[in-house]
Amino acid sequence: MQLYDTLIDLLDDVRGRDRHIRFIEGERDESIVTFADLWDRAIALLGSLQSRGMQSGDQLVIFSKSNESFVVAFWAAMLGGIVPVPIGVGISDEHRLKLLRILRQLQNATLFTESDLLDRLLVFSRAQGLDGATAILESRTVLIGDVKTGNDGELCSPTPDDIAFIQYSSGSTGNPKGVCLTHRNLCTNIRAIVEATHWMEHDQSLSWMPLTHDMGLIGYHLSVMAAGMNHAVMDTSVFVRRPLLWMSKANELRATQLCSPNFGYKHFLRLFERKGLADLDLSCVKLILNGAEPISYELCEEFLAALAPHGLQRSAMFPVYGLAEATVGVALSRPGDEYSRICVNRHSLRVGEAYETADVGDADAVSFIKVGSAVRDVEIRLVDDADDVLTDGKIGHILLRGASVTEKIYGDTQATADLFTSDGWLRTGDCGVFVGGQLVITGRSKDIIIVNGQNYYPHDIEAVIARIDGLELGKVVVGGTKTTDSQTEELLVFVLYRQDLEAFGAIADAVRARVGEQTGLEVDHVIPISRVPKTTSGKVQRVQLLSAYVDGEFSDVMGQVSPVAESAAIDDDPMIVELVAICREFAKDRAIGPDDNLFEVGVSSLTLTEIVLAIDERHPGKFDISDLFDYPTLREIADFIRSKD
Repeated sequence: MQLYDTLIDLLDDVRGRDRHIRFIEGERDESIVTFADLWDRAIALLGSLQSRGMQSGDQLVIFSKSNESFVVAFWAAMLGGIVPVPIGVGISDEHRLKLLRILRQLQNATLFTESDLLDRLLVFSRAQGLDGATAILESRTVLIGDVKTGNDGELCSPTPDDIAFIQYSSGSTGNPKGVCLTHRNLCTNIRAIVEATHWMEHDQSLSWMPLTHDMGLIGYHLSVMAAGMNHAVMDTSVFVRRPLLWMSKANELRATQLCSPNFGYKHFLRLFERKGLADLDLSCVKLILNGAEPISYELCEEFLAALAPHGLQRSAMFPVYGLAEATVGVALSRPGDEYSRICVNRHSLRVGEAYETADVGDADAVSFIKVGSAVRDVEIRLVDDADDVLTDGKIGHILLRGASVTEKIYGDTQATADLFTSDGWLRTGDCGVFVGGQLVITGRSKDIIIVNGQNYYPHDIEAVIARIDGLELGKVVVGGTKTTDSQTEELLVFVLYRQDLEAFGAIADAVRARVGEQTGLEVDHVIPISRVPKTTSGKVQRVQLLSAYVDGEFSDVMGQVSPVAESAAIDDDPMIVELVAICREFAKDRAIGPDDNLFEVGVSSLTLTEIVLAIDERHPGKFDISDLFDYPTLREIADFIRSKD
């Protein structure tokens, strides 16, 4: 594949091809935009933006619920030298606060959004007393529905080293960090991805990853476009509500290229195992890129076994490793090879030392997936704590160098300096080891817990805890820290929990027992928390929780933890009693009442889907997952079901 100088050159080259993007908003709700139409619509929108005074070097913060609107705006900005800044639409105050901080951080930003999103932002900003942010929203916002296209915009001629767009895909919400990516960064990595995956123009991709995520935007829009293939983008919320549609559309479109992190496989399997899919043929699928979070071998096996009868090949599972600071792709497997793992003793994972192998099934065994070798134009180095290079077989800190690695964090010289070693290698914050020429990710270096001189990785312990009924990965955070009163590091377990604290004691006891039995470690404190802080890419911010603990923010809640009390009868309505029993079956660590909003009680989307499926089994055809958004409480669900009688 050729190396483009800029993304504008990329779009200009492919717009003459008979190819399109399919935007999937529902089972029968789709739209198609050809590459040629995309150019025309983008250049027209650029004219509107320029007529409002926007010019090259300004930033366009794209905050939209519509993937189609997002893509057109992204390319409109790109064609005019305006820097796109993709931001995911969230529902929490934390998401809104992050967006406002980004708007204030950027030098000359305009917001591109829908009117209802703007209204909510204004209400929130005024309520928080954020006058500066409110002023930006009121004076520098372009509403998608109000855009009037007239004259085409004026194309710019960027250099390869100009900033193409800014990824706010890592860093805290308190001080968002924007990774600046140049045209050279992007075009280099795009070529490397296309070559490493063997993507061809006759391939067909399908992705439900959000376009505000590096894998969704760069991997499954920009890169597949560069390969010249038709590609389909499913709205992420559609996948959450209807995960079976993912494989139904793969079958319908004869998709050859898919992608998903752990969450997607788990979410799909929960429904597939209960409902199945008729006439499903996945023999067309060549690759499913698996990345964005630590890869679970067991989950991969479960997914492949479930879909093998439908033609999915084992060689389709394609582990990858990447990060936003390196554009996206760092290491990829080799197409056609079956993925593999190493099984090691969890106590032997010390930086600078060789790991010890273990037998599958051993109490101290942990599996890690091989994620392939470095892509073109990327170098990977493993070093010890002194930054000395290590030989293969020894675990080390992963450093990167290459043309796809960012040069800076937007407007933050200190964060930029912290990213690099003295000789210019990027610190990923991850640890790994080379095995047979392939990279294996073993954990995050900053999250290592030291107990009795031994190093432990939090996600190992989290995986142990997640096997307790009612708990699961993503709702448990493990960390270690010292306080002013402790001489050694304390082992802490934070559990997402929003119910009566009197019922938390049994969970805490179960956590301590399981961790002691499986790892031999003693847990100092099990702490209920109301939310799990995460970066925009979904990585848990353990440091934020540990800092809050050291500062004493959890002292009161820790003092209120007590044994579980028996729940009293909550309602005389037989339908509600039935629904409560269903919730209890699938949300075992939650006490859900008749008037609790199911989106606010801390259960995952997977659990919500299971609850709705169980309701549908009891009352066929009367309640669907999409109805939950209009009737989110058990009382409302009961009334809605009765209205269908």
